Amino acid sequence: MTASRPKSVFNAHGHDHSACISDALTRAELLCNEQGLRLTAIRRRVLELIWDNHRPTKAYDLLHTIGQERGNAAPPTVYRALDFLLDAGLIHKIESLNAFIGCDAGHGQGHPKFLICRSCERVAEIPSPEVDHALAHEAKRAGFKIDHETIEIGGTCRACASEA
Repeated sequence: MTASRPKSVFNAHGHDHSACISDALTRAELLCNEQGLRLTAIRRRVLELIWDNHRPTKAYDLLHTIGQERGNAAPPTVYRALDFLLDAGLIHKIESLNAFIGCDAGHGQGHPKFLICRSCERVAEIPSPEVDHALAHEAKRAGFKIDHETIEIGGTCRACASEA
């Protein structure tokens, strides 16, 4: 995470969003180069559109934008790009919203946990190794093997709460 980015999108005073997008694209290029993956122009553009703000982006909205930019874009083109970005750990799916958000925690940094403001729709990914450890401990104690985990916490951010 660069110094120009706030600790949380909910504390966005002085936030340089162009740095967010630039950092995300740079991380994607490095990760793809390291893993021998191909970040095609369409995959890069889908990632850029997802990082365009800190609100979840629906596949239909991506399809609409790419269709306007490139003519008729077939849905499988966008869905294949989304699958690639998910598999590479560059984006996450917010299951409760059926939408996508850029991965801010870094590939392999535990299981995704999100704070979702129901008013402004911003989403912050929160790293929390303590939560990961506690869940792993409890699962082990119960004899349960975790194969998928996403924690989505809905609420109201400070800015929206102060406006209410």
